[in-house]
Amino acid sequence: MAAPVPSYPPIEPFDTGMLDVGDGQLVYYEQCGNPAGKPLVLVHGGPGGGWSVNSRRMADPAAYRIVLYDQRGCGRSTPHAAEHDTSLATNTTSDLIADLERLRAHLGIERWLVFGASWGTTLGLAYAEQFPQRVTELILAAVALTRRADVDWLYGGLRRFLPEEWARYRDAVPAGLRDGDLTQVYDELLNSADPAVRQRAADAWMAWEDAVVSLDNGAAGTSGSAKRADPRYRLAFARLCAHYFSHGAWLAENQLIEQAHRVHGIPGLLVHGRFDPQGPLEAAWQLARAWPDAELVVVENAGHTSPAIGQAIVAATDRFRPAAGDQPV
Repeated sequence: MAAPVPSYPPIEPFDTGMLDVGDGQLVYYEQCGNPAGKPLVLVHGGPGGGWSVNSRRMADPAAYRIVLYDQRGCGRSTPHAAEHDTSLATNTTSDLIADLERLRAHLGIERWLVFGASWGTTLGLAYAEQFPQRVTELILAAVALTRRADVDWLYGGLRRFLPEEWARYRDAVPAGLRDGDLTQVYDELLNSADPAVRQRAADAWMAWEDAVVSLDNGAAGTSGSAKRADPRYRLAFARLCAHYFSHGAWLAENQLIEQAHRVHGIPGLLVHGRFDPQGPLEAAWQLARAWPDAELVVVENAGHTSPAIGQAIVAATDRFRPAAGDQPV
């Protein structure tokens, strides 16, 4: 998910670091805003999208202690998934949940507001269902549950709206493999020993991603961003996405909804565009029905990356902003 249009002025971190989470992995993190404010952690999209400087601006820096971090294999975390010799064997949803909990403990935070966007909604919700006692509230924007059906829609069903772009995505793989599960095929290509094969697969994967984003109503756009133009970013992003999606994120098909009872009692806001091409509204609606403490905010005439989504996110963080004089949790 592209960084939505922010509301608050640009800020710099007051703290940065690299956290050793085991398995030879170092996770980059930073803290912005008010060191004595209410803790809020941003769980970025992708997988492999990393955070952006605009991510710092989605919550009131005077009220919140804003924690941002790069998940394993992307951004400033090391080792980087763009490197062929970087194994992804210990890069799974369970590993990322454990990293998030290690980061909380490392920072000395008792409980925090968890804000996830796109893939970050899968990870943020999975974390909250495992560690509900550590979560004050949940904000999930552009809800994605990473079910097989959701992945099939994103990397198959949307071909009806983008037949030419889909043909290029499909035809970028060997002819004998085009009728199979393309996420699995791409996962293999992106781990090829041949660097040219890996880069061609990454470019084709990203071209499809950009085509899907182009369907957004009022989208800010992503294909022209400097980050997405970087071959290293594109390779890591594509490799991590294919890795997670070809494995169903190591989640049972409807696990997050079936285990939503674990977050009962935690206030939540689900922000979703009515016309989000990457994930139909149905998933957010189903989650809201399974989680009575969550309010579903449907943003009309908006897609996955529309500016209106960013505005709704800021409104959501403002809703949970502590009143003046309140002590952080």
